[in-house]
Amino acid sequence: MADAQPQRVQDRLAFLLALVPYLLDNDGVSVGQAAAHFDVPEQRIREAVELIAVSGVPGDSRQYQHGDLFDIDWDRFETDDEIAITHQVAIDDSPRFSAREAAALIAGLQYLSALPENADRATIATLTAKLTRASATAPAAVGVEGEADDRLGLVRDAIAHGRVLRFDYLNGRGEREERSVEPLRVESVDESWYLRGWDRARKALRTFRLDRMADVVIDEGAQPQRPDGIELPERIFQPSKRDLTVVIELAEAALPMLADYLGDRPVLEPAKRRGWVRTRLRIAHLHGLKRLVTQRSGLVQVIEPEEARRTVAEWAAAGAAQYR
Repeated sequence: MADAQPQRVQDRLAFLLALVPYLLDNDGVSVGQAAAHFDVPEQRIREAVELIAVSGVPGDSRQYQHGDLFDIDWDRFETDDEIAITHQVAIDDSPRFSAREAAALIAGLQYLSALPENADRATIATLTAKLTRASATAPAAVGVEGEADDRLGLVRDAIAHGRVLRFDYLNGRGEREERSVEPLRVESVDESWYLRGWDRARKALRTFRLDRMADVVIDEGAQPQRPDGIELPERIFQPSKRDLTVVIELAEAALPMLADYLGDRPVLEPAKRRGWVRTRLRIAHLHGLKRLVTQRSGLVQVIEPEEARRTVAEWAAAGAAQYR
């Protein structure tokens, strides 16, 4: 492998900044392995290692002393073509995450690794290990419980092979009904997974929450019936003529959290509370409103109609009563 063009100074610096942490994480890696990892010629790796060995930070005298430079195991490098950094400079002086910051990031990674969406668990595990090493002190042990759902895998399989799904669905009115759906896409919003597909009985696009689907099976004998060229809207939640209109007030900082519900051009009016706005939502049923508001406690308030206010208040009171 040969370089097509000479490297610019900026490119060489960026390469060194990536190479040094890699060598520190992989003590004794061979030149060939490093070249394959970065997809560069082996000669470039050797030149970079020689440059690392004369790099460092001068001391107070502004003169480079022995301890001010990186050093490598030259015997292993020249004899076995292996790279092992025996002395590093300034790496430990760089800003580090606090133990709390590292623990929070690790918790987020654990949650992501628990989702079926993320098949590359090795990458997440490697990043978790790096965060642990990069914190100022050892981060607290954290555990995040993920919810692996076999339904998600079945839905993905049906989408990939153009199959029809049949399942029992608990709608927003608390009624269970059988649905036959041609799945088109599965997406996650907040903590929930949604199936978007063509409802064969209603002859229209519909959205279903996976955690309300039961007895999901592939209908082996069913053939697709949806019209050709049908396209899914970008937003999961689409208005319907049967939707309820609810007036809410919310903190301006919470607007991005409700983007999928507000539409592209929501009408915003100033609220009495500073930093808050008033707007309108269109929702399919009050059950969804309960979850929407309570999941954003302190950021959203229902103004009208009275039925919506009462429904949300009763839901919140019932939840609080569980802690008494």
